[in-house]
Amino acid sequence: MPMSKSNAMSADGHVARKRFGQNFLHDPGLISRIIGLIDPRPGDRLVEIGPGQAALTEPLIQKAGRVHAIEIDRDLCARLRGRFSDAELSVEQQDVLRLDFQRLSEQLGGPVRIVGNLPYNISTPILFHLLEAANCIVDQHVMLQKEVVDRMVAPHRSKIYGRLSVILQARYRMVRCLAVPPGAFHPAPKVDSAVIRMVPLPISDIQVQDWPIFSAVVAMAFSQRRKMLRNTLAAYIDLVDWTALGIAPTQRAEELSVRQFIDLANAVASIPAPLKGGQGIETGAT
Repeated sequence: MPMSKSNAMSADGHVARKRFGQNFLHDPGLISRIIGLIDPRPGDRLVEIGPGQAALTEPLIQKAGRVHAIEIDRDLCARLRGRFSDAELSVEQQDVLRLDFQRLSEQLGGPVRIVGNLPYNISTPILFHLLEAANCIVDQHVMLQKEVVDRMVAPHRSKIYGRLSVILQARYRMVRCLAVPPGAFHPAPKVDSAVIRMVPLPISDIQVQDWPIFSAVVAMAFSQRRKMLRNTLAAYIDLVDWTALGIAPTQRAEELSVRQFIDLANAVASIPAPLKGGQGIETGAT
C-alpha cells in the first residue's frame, strides 16, 4: 500500500521519500546503544551513509567531533547544512553507489569508519560496492533488514547460506550486534532490522587470489541451488582436481564452506588461460 503523507511526515515536516527507502530512526534508547557499539573517538574519520534527520549524526559529532555524510536527498542535505557547522559536518549530496570510497579515504586523510542505516531496497548493492573499497575501511556498523543480516552471517549447510554469505565472509569478520524493531523508525517499516559490525580482514589473512573469479564461481555455484556442482560448474568438471580440494562434484553449493569456495575459486584461477578461455567465467565487478 502506498505510504500516505500524513503517515510519512516527520515532526519537522519532511515527508519520507519511498524511492529513497527513507525510514528515520527516532528511539533514543536504541540510538544510544548503537552509538555505544560504534564507540566513536576524536579523530575518527567517520563516514555516515544516509544521515537522514541526524539521529546518529548528532551524537557521532558529539563523540568524534566531525562527520562526513553521504545523502542523496537534496532537502535533507540542506537541513543538515543548516543545522551543523562546516567544522562539524561535511555533507556530500551523492548516490552512494556512485561514490569512490578510495578517493574519499584519500580526501579525508586515511582509512574511514562507515556508519549507516542503509536503504533496504539497495542494501545488497551497497554492501558489494563497499566490498570493493574494503582496503580503505577500518570498520562498518550498518543497519539492515534482519533477514539480510541473517543471510550475511549464515553458516554453510543452512537454507539461507548463499552468495552474499560466502562473498562477505571471505572478506570480513562480521558480528550481528543488535535487533531493531519496526517501532524504532518513522515511518515504521514492515520488517525487523538489525545492526551488524563488519571488520575487513587484514590483507595478510585474505586467501582469495582473484576476486572477480571468486565472485563468478560463487555466483555460478548458487545459480541453481538444488543442482550439484557438476552441473552448475560443468565447464570446470575436468579442469579441477576435485579430490585434492576435498570437494565432491556431487555436492551442492550450500554444502561448501567459505574456505572450500576459496580453494575452488583459486583452483579455477590457476587454470591456464588457453584451457579456461570461453568456459563461462565472467570476471566483471563483484
